[in-house]
Amino acid sequence: MAASELYAKYARVWLPDAGEVWKSAELTKDYSPGDLKLSLQLEDGSDVEHKIDPQTNNLPPLRNPNILVGENDLTALSYLHEPAVLHNLKVRFIDSKLIYTYCGIVLVAINPYESLPIYETDIINAYSGQNMGDMDPHIFAVAEEAYKQMARDERNQSIIVSGESGAGKTVSAKYAMRYFATVSCSSSEASVEERVLASNPIMEALGNAKTTRNDNSSRFGKYIEIGFDKKHCIIGANMRTYLLEKSRVVFQTDEERNYHIFYQLCASSHLPEFKAFKLGCADDFHCTNQGQSPVIDGVDDAKEMCNTRRAFSKLGIKESDQMAIYQILAAILHLSNVEVKDQSADRSSILPDNVHLMVFCELMGVPCEEMAHWLCHRKLQTTTETYVKPVSKMNAVNGRDALAKHIYARLFSWIVCSINNALKSAAKKRSFIGVLDIYGFETFDVNSFEQFCINYANEKLQQQFNLHVFKLEQEEYMKEEIPWTLIDFDDNQPCIDLIEAKLGVLDLLDEECKMPKGCDDTWAQKLYNTLLKQNAFFDKPRLSNRAFIIHHFADKVEYECEGFLEKNRDTVNAEQINALKKSKVDWLLKLFEDDEKTTSSAKKRSSVTGRTGPTQRDNKKTVGLQFRQSLHLLMDTLNATTPHYVRCIKPNDNKSPFFMDPMRAVQQLRACGILETIRISAAGFPSRWTYQEFFSRYRVLMKQKDVLHDRKLTCKNLLEKLVRDQDKYQFGKNKIFFRAGQVAYLEKLRSDKLRMACVRIQKTIRCWLARKKYLRMRESAITIQRHVRGHQARCYVKFLQRTRAAVIIQRNVRMWVTRTRYQQQRSAAITIQCFLRTYMARKQYYKLLFEHKALVIQKWFKGWQARRHYKRIMEAIVLLQSCVRRMKAKKELKKLKVEARSVERVKKLNIGMENKIMQLQHKINEQHKDNRELSERLNVMEKTQTTEREKQNREIENLRRSEQEARAKAVKLPSLLEQLSFLQHELENTRREKDDLQEQTKVYKEQTHQVVEDLNMRNSLLISEKDELSKKNLEQADQLTEIKTNVENAKRLEKDLAEERSRYQSLLSEHLHLEERHRDVKEEMNLGVSSSKSGHKRTDSNYSSNSSEFSQSLCSSEGEDGAIQTEDETQTTVDLPILLKLQRRVKELEQDKQSLWQQLDNGEEAQQEKAKEVEEQRTVGRAELDLETLKRQELESDNKKLKRDLDELRNSLTNENSELAPPIPGSLPYNILLEHLGSSNDELEMRKEEVLLLRSHMVRQEALKHKDSVLGEGVNLDLSEIPSYEDVDKSINIHTLNEDGELWLAYEGLKETNRMLECQMQEQKRAGHEEYKKLLEEVNKFKAEKEQQQKLLAQSLLLPEDARIEASLKHEMTRLTNENLELMEQQEQQVETIRKLKKQLKLYIKKVEDLEASAQQKNKSPVTTAPVRAVNITRKEKEYRGMLEYREGDETRMVKKLVVHLKPRGVAVSFIPGLPAYIIFMCVRYADNVNDDQRVSALLNSTISSIKGVIKRSGGDFEVVSFWLANTCRLMHCLKQYSGDEAFITHNTAKQNEHCLANFELSEYQQVFGDLAIQIYRQLIKCMEDTLQPLIVASMLEHETIQGVMGSKPTGLRKRSTSFPEQAVTLEVLLQRLGVFLSTMSQHGMDLDLIKQLVKQQFYIICAVTLNHLLLRKDMCSWSKGLQIRYNVWHLEEWLAEREMSDCGAKETLEPLLQAAQLLQIKKKTEADAQVICTMCSALTTAQIVKVLTLYTPVIEFEERVSTTFITTIKNLLKDRVESTTLMMDAKKIFSITIPFTPSPVALETIQIPASLNLGFLARI
Repeated sequence: MAASELYAKYARVWLPDAGEVWKSAELTKDYSPGDLKLSLQLEDGSDVEHKIDPQTNNLPPLRNPNILVGENDLTALSYLHEPAVLHNLKVRFIDSKLIYTYCGIVLVAINPYESLPIYETDIINAYSGQNMGDMDPHIFAVAEEAYKQMARDERNQSIIVSGESGAGKTVSAKYAMRYFATVSCSSSEASVEERVLASNPIMEALGNAKTTRNDNSSRFGKYIEIGFDKKHCIIGANMRTYLLEKSRVVFQTDEERNYHIFYQLCASSHLPEFKAFKLGCADDFHCTNQGQSPVIDGVDDAKEMCNTRRAFSKLGIKESDQMAIYQILAAILHLSNVEVKDQSADRSSILPDNVHLMVFCELMGVPCEEMAHWLCHRKLQTTTETYVKPVSKMNAVNGRDALAKHIYARLFSWIVCSINNALKSAAKKRSFIGVLDIYGFETFDVNSFEQFCINYANEKLQQQFNLHVFKLEQEEYMKEEIPWTLIDFDDNQPCIDLIEAKLGVLDLLDEECKMPKGCDDTWAQKLYNTLLKQNAFFDKPRLSNRAFIIHHFADKVEYECEGFLEKNRDTVNAEQINALKKSKVDWLLKLFEDDEKTTSSAKKRSSVTGRTGPTQRDNKKTVGLQFRQSLHLLMDTLNATTPHYVRCIKPNDNKSPFFMDPMRAVQQLRACGILETIRISAAGFPSRWTYQEFFSRYRVLMKQKDVLHDRKLTCKNLLEKLVRDQDKYQFGKNKIFFRAGQVAYLEKLRSDKLRMACVRIQKTIRCWLARKKYLRMRESAITIQRHVRGHQARCYVKFLQRTRAAVIIQRNVRMWVTRTRYQQQRSAAITIQCFLRTYMARKQYYKLLFEHKALVIQKWFKGWQARRHYKRIMEAIVLLQSCVRRMKAKKELKKLKVEARSVERVKKLNIGMENKIMQLQHKINEQHKDNRELSERLNVMEKTQTTEREKQNREIENLRRSEQEARAKAVKLPSLLEQLSFLQHELENTRREKDDLQEQTKVYKEQTHQVVEDLNMRNSLLISEKDELSKKNLEQADQLTEIKTNVENAKRLEKDLAEERSRYQSLLSEHLHLEERHRDVKEEMNLGVSSSKSGHKRTDSNYSSNSSEFSQSLCSSEGEDGAIQTEDETQTTVDLPILLKLQRRVKELEQDKQSLWQQLDNGEEAQQEKAKEVEEQRTVGRAELDLETLKRQELESDNKKLKRDLDELRNSLTNENSELAPPIPGSLPYNILLEHLGSSNDELEMRKEEVLLLRSHMVRQEALKHKDSVLGEGVNLDLSEIPSYEDVDKSINIHTLNEDGELWLAYEGLKETNRMLECQMQEQKRAGHEEYKKLLEEVNKFKAEKEQQQKLLAQSLLLPEDARIEASLKHEMTRLTNENLELMEQQEQQVETIRKLKKQLKLYIKKVEDLEASAQQKNKSPVTTAPVRAVNITRKEKEYRGMLEYREGDETRMVKKLVVHLKPRGVAVSFIPGLPAYIIFMCVRYADNVNDDQRVSALLNSTISSIKGVIKRSGGDFEVVSFWLANTCRLMHCLKQYSGDEAFITHNTAKQNEHCLANFELSEYQQVFGDLAIQIYRQLIKCMEDTLQPLIVASMLEHETIQGVMGSKPTGLRKRSTSFPEQAVTLEVLLQRLGVFLSTMSQHGMDLDLIKQLVKQQFYIICAVTLNHLLLRKDMCSWSKGLQIRYNVWHLEEWLAEREMSDCGAKETLEPLLQAAQLLQIKKKTEADAQVICTMCSALTTAQIVKVLTLYTPVIEFEERVSTTFITTIKNLLKDRVESTTLMMDAKKIFSITIPFTPSPVALETIQIPASLNLGFLARI
């Protein structure tokens, strides 16, 4: 492709920049070959010109299309160069917040300097088992790839983690090891994974420190080999360390710290166990305060110390060893504070009272004087003598620091060895995965020996990396069989030779170290003289003679020679070491065991050679030599494994989260080999597509005729048309290989084609819109015209209407004027007539009035005269009477005075006169009172009479005056009479008007009153309604508040209950898991013991029935494990005599067992013989009974026939309307009929007696038959009263009466019938008594109602009328409500009885049909017996009791048949659901009936253990687990249904209530079976999850159900595993699998509620797995994928609706997935869109929403990415939401199960045992 085509206008390129390294620009003018400059425009809008070198003609690198930016794999980029790599990493890191990116086989990890929620166990589970290209880049993906290749290829693996300090190497290595510990399981030891992970905090505490670049920088390299067995489970680990930075122990620069362990120890100095160390703050010690930064933000050193100690304990390091370690570390701290004093230039000393030295010597157990002496002196040895020389202060301080470094290094090595010993396993290691955490390429301002060794190691690793990448590239080309040439790459072997070859840097350094007077300056001169002119990779700085430069693969580095020799020698004063070896602390001597071994071997050699000094010095290995040897060993190990590379990048030096410094990033990309990988890839064919992917992506560039059936040929034809240069691509066997830039060109052609298609679509749509707009305007114009014309017509019609109305108005007005004038005239005439008639009437009235007044005056005057004459006569008569009475009184007075003077008279009178006098005096006083009152009344009357008299006199005078005036006015009377008549007429008119007005007023008042009353009534009704409504509102408000509180409480309680239930179920599952594990360990132990001796084994029947076994805490299981371990230990120490005694005891027990088995067999044979005899007796009795039954049926049929004849005769006699008249009484036919009637009655009576006899005989036979049976105890007949046939023969009286005893039998039969009649009478009496009670209750009820109504009536009479009506209405409403409630109860009872009767009717119909079918079969079968008289024989149906009889000891046999060896498929298809559960329960009922608790417990315990065994063996078979879940629940429901508990027997029939357990209460076993059901339920969910897991992602995310919506993008080197269509799993497969699950559960008779819960769990698993993979796969977050997911979810919802499962809650579990799909499709630009997203995504967490928006990737160029500002807006809107911070959904979550009670409608007595189950030893009763 020509450059002019690529560098056209609008093409985007990268320009170099000093600050940002590379800047993006766009061409403003086409480039033509020969142009010397390019016209460009930067992103900020400024125009620039880029000059082109005419000699090289190098154009700036092109920029990739936007659709390829942000890819998971850098090799997917079309243009592979440095700016493209840097930009892709920057977009992923800053915009998408993704820290991992693939670069071919390398994982690039950028340190985010922020904790991210992407390392939880859920994410580990999501990556487990996945192919590397299927998921987003992650350290877990690399770990999974290594684990998978180890398991598949049986080849050791290595993960090489490199990067500079602060890049995150240690964290990456730690997460890789954590992944291995999580996905694998230990086989031999229980906590290998925990111990492997526990080594991390120890190594971080002792080997990590804070630097200026990293708060937790590893100051050593380590290679950890994690060993696996043949089952790929971790069995152990081994650690190798490299080049510990010992100088940090005694020196740190500013803002840096020493190793963490020192600060942790100082922070924990207050603990009592550390008091003896005499520690303090970290600032008090010289070796911890030099960096002036003792604290790390966010790190608690005391807490970290607890973690370190806990890790030591996990690794099995004893507490004493731990305290020894801390003691040595404390001694190093005190040693750093030992102060050395100057005595002279070459002499120094330490004060004897130095506190720190004394503490150091105390802790180390050495003499203080000796240590102080050798710190300031040194021993020199020559060939002849030895002498001691003092040293200067500087040398003494250096010696002190060297001792501290040496002690720390020895301690570090000892701890590493201890860790390796703790992680070592006795089992054979099959393979291993090595994790190399080693320092990356380092270059500082001052580089010394440490940086030289680090960069040397990186040179070796880079060489191995280049060779591996090159090898993979060539293998790929060879596998695809395409022509290739050797790829040229930079080989760094010359640089490695410069360092490690003969006469190289290390060789010269070791040689100089052997020189007695060797120094850094002489070594530098040797380097210049030897290497400067011979090697191009070695150089000398211009301004220094004590430094040298090496050109490494990453950059050139200048090393300062100062300190090289000292660090390489790593010398320590030998006398100081010897002083430490004399320590009283035994543990300290362990650290110097290697030194003693080396010294002893040196002494041996010196004794042989006779030389001491030089040989010992020469024998010691230098640090460089040790490092080179260990590095070679490491490279051999790596070359023998399959490497996996992780390159850690430090984005900035300020530790800012998600900020990238381009300059620092480019430096590290160059240093870690990423760009070299890119260059190697770009040199060949970096872009690779499968034929199907290429066809799917670029199908738009083809025409329909170009599409062939062969995809390979189609792709070839297309590429030949599009790309002319055939060197730009190659066709392999399965892939197409493209040169760099070709994919970008194809994408450009594709986007141009799509753009043209868009333009065409836009053109068509715009034409359609314009035409639609024109048609709408035309239609609008027509509508406007129509409306205008209509308006004009309406106006004209209105004018005509007004004209006509005016004429009508004029006519009516004129008529009104004329009529008004006429009415006025008429009214005037009537008025005149009225006044005239009024005058005449008044005149007549006055005349009559005058006459009436005269008569009244005469009447009053005559009455007055008569009253005056009467009064005078009365006064004279009274006067005469009073005079006569006075005379008589005087005479009487005189007589009394004479009598009073006599004494006797006085005495007589004085007898009792005193009382009388008092009485009389009292009477006199009363009379006086009465007199006074009468006088007062008289005075009042007189006064009134005088006033009346005066008044009458005045009236008389007035009358006289009026008479005079009347006489005077008599002359004027005629005129007045006329006026009177006129006024009377007016008065009458006014009176009439008044009456009319009064009537109108009255009517108006009545109407108004009526209206007012109506309004008042309405108002009162409204007020009452208002009050009622307000009351109701208040009540409803109260009810609502109560309901809300109740609902909230109920929700809270439900939530608590669900949490408690889930917690209990999880604990139960853990307990059961531990129990199974305990049982497995026990079985293994038993197997191990049984191999040496045979012991007596316990049977499953010894299972304890106590339900507490199933609800124990986890602590008990741990205790059991501990007990098992102790048992193992004790068993290993048993001696031989005890074993012999045990063997003899076992033999004796076996002999006893054999004898018991023989006795059991003999007993069974005797029992079988006895059962045969009983069966023979039963058959004889049954034959006699059948004969008697035939006789009885014959007699009954004859009896029915006679009755029918008799009825016909009676009807014929009484029927007058018949054709033949009845015979006349006395006639011959009449007499004949009477005779027939009499004979018939006699025969009927005789037949009745025979029937009674036969019935009594049958009762006796039944009693005899059941007398010896097992159920004989339940028969209520008194058989002792019935004599046997032998007694009948011996009885003389019965024999004389009847030979065969029939009379006696008849007598017994009559007795039985009498008893039956008595029972019936008693029942009728009881029924009558109950009816009487009911009637009495109703009467009492009516009385109470009557009294209540009377009370209400009395109360209502006292109330006003409105209140009375309201009270009566309330009373009536309550009465009607009560009646309605009673009627509803009656209706429910009737409905229940109808339902029961219907069930019974169905049962009877079924029985009748069965009987008819059996009768027809019997009629068809030929009869071979002797001919007898035809009789009607009906077989009596046996009544079964719903129990199964079995012998004691058959429990194990029955459980094996029913549980262990049962095939669920045959049972589920052929028999009723839950048949095993019913059979077991029927056996339980039999054991309960015979009151045998041992049978019950043995049967149920063996059932439980057998079901557990089946689930354990076949836990992965969904059909088996589902079958036993259904049967376990059914057995539990049967235990509840027939327990007799009122809460469970409400739905039972009467027969089922009869079958309730009578003797045992099995509520504990109900709990046990409930726990077992929960265990099986969880196993069923695990089985479903294992089945669905491989299908979910492939069907829900990867499969393209809607063809043509998706378009695959370039995927780089790591292809997805589902690229080929034949491997695709469709959604139909998933739905089919769900349907199989549902149909299987339904066939097994599982409860519907349980099925719904399982379906809900299935859909939750689908949602969780799909959403988790969506959150971890950037290629799935696109608009088209959202459409695909919504389509798939719709299919799932339709599946639920078709199977009537919409109400099970499964649809709600899909809500997070549906919202995530909607989030991918919704508009994501403005703040309003953000508000909509926040409202819509209620089921997603903030982390999930942000993750989906961050991962959103356009599939085509017309889509846009989500801006960072929009994501920030979303975060701000959701910051107040209270929710979980986890990113992933918990795919392992199991909803708490509720098993509601479901009664069985199956009658136990109808269940039959199929012959295929081989349960012949069970018998129905």
